[in-house]
Amino acid sequence: MNDVVVRPLRDDEFRAAYTLFRGALHHGPATDEQWERLRPTHQPGRVFGAFDEQLIGTTRSTDAELVVPGGARVPLAAVTGVGVRVDHTRRGVLTALMHRQLTDLAEREVTAALLYATEGEIYGRFGYGVATRSRSCTVHRRQARLRPEVPAGGRIELLNLDEAERRLPDVYARIPLRPGMMTRPERWWARLFARLWQSDEPVATLVHHGTDGPDGFAVYRVTRQSGQLGAMQVMDLHAADASAFAGLWRFLLGVDLVDTIVVRQRSLEEPLELLFTDPRVCETTEVGDESWLRLVDVEAALRARVWHGEPLVLEITDPILEHNTGRYRVGPTGVTRTDQPADARLGVDTLAMMFVGGWRPSALVDAGRITVRAAEVAPLMDDLARTRSAPWCGTFF
Repeated sequence: MNDVVVRPLRDDEFRAAYTLFRGALHHGPATDEQWERLRPTHQPGRVFGAFDEQLIGTTRSTDAELVVPGGARVPLAAVTGVGVRVDHTRRGVLTALMHRQLTDLAEREVTAALLYATEGEIYGRFGYGVATRSRSCTVHRRQARLRPEVPAGGRIELLNLDEAERRLPDVYARIPLRPGMMTRPERWWARLFARLWQSDEPVATLVHHGTDGPDGFAVYRVTRQSGQLGAMQVMDLHAADASAFAGLWRFLLGVDLVDTIVVRQRSLEEPLELLFTDPRVCETTEVGDESWLRLVDVEAALRARVWHGEPLVLEITDPILEHNTGRYRVGPTGVTRTDQPADARLGVDTLAMMFVGGWRPSALVDAGRITVRAAEVAPLMDDLARTRSAPWCGTFF
């Protein structure tokens, strides 16, 4: 569509944008009470609307920080609320929105953008790549027996929602963040608790106390019909160490009138099944993509993370943000732009896939996503980009 106009929305237009977004997901508009809680989740200047006389599409983001290999944090835009009115889809509206948002992020010197994709075919063409993967599990509680060597954990404190809204942000701030994880801004917490207050089932929140104070938390709800055992859904769970992780799970396994415990979008390396005498009581039900990453400033991103092994020249192509296109000499001593011949060529979306360690470069070479000058480059790239553990985001937005 040549006549579509994309611009930042005024504060008094946020509700219409949110209604449009919910409509794109086949949900009805928020009530007045719900909107009062949701309004603060919209960051001024970060909500965009596409217009063809009327509002026909929207996207928004919230400022946060992303943890990269080595522990550095870079400016991040958490992108959400992407939707196009159903009578204007497949006419270039989404393309106009994404291009305008990325241009804005580049102008604000944001290093990266992150999103959760409702459809897998959409965001690759805008430079996003699957950066982290996760799994979902069902624990059959009545058959679950903890191994004797599992840590005892500390004290559990139950919170009501008012207390949790005040205290959980501080507990999360105490959790060591691994590559792929992000800080949680105030607007993220406002969105979470807007959902929790709207829940049809009662929500339970709890904090784990270790020797040095609060070091983990969990949020869950139980769906149960009269006369039957229920299904617990763990909506959020983070632990600073193995003791807090075990302590939280000891509590969850002890909740009565529960048959199964479901956890979603957990780290691929989380050792949940290893807690049990029979690891099969923890059934992996799904493994798939979690967060999608877009490097807005490739040079700043490359400089921020730790690299290993021998330096290599990577030629990056970015058809949207052309300032990223070029060759970069990348190694443990630093990152510089260069005119040297490329050892490997790849798109900015593929760079995002290997950036926090979600995919081995050699696997991307095998899939045709990276072109190398010689076969020996692939293992050198694996060494260059190696990380200690699989990345995980763990924060849905």
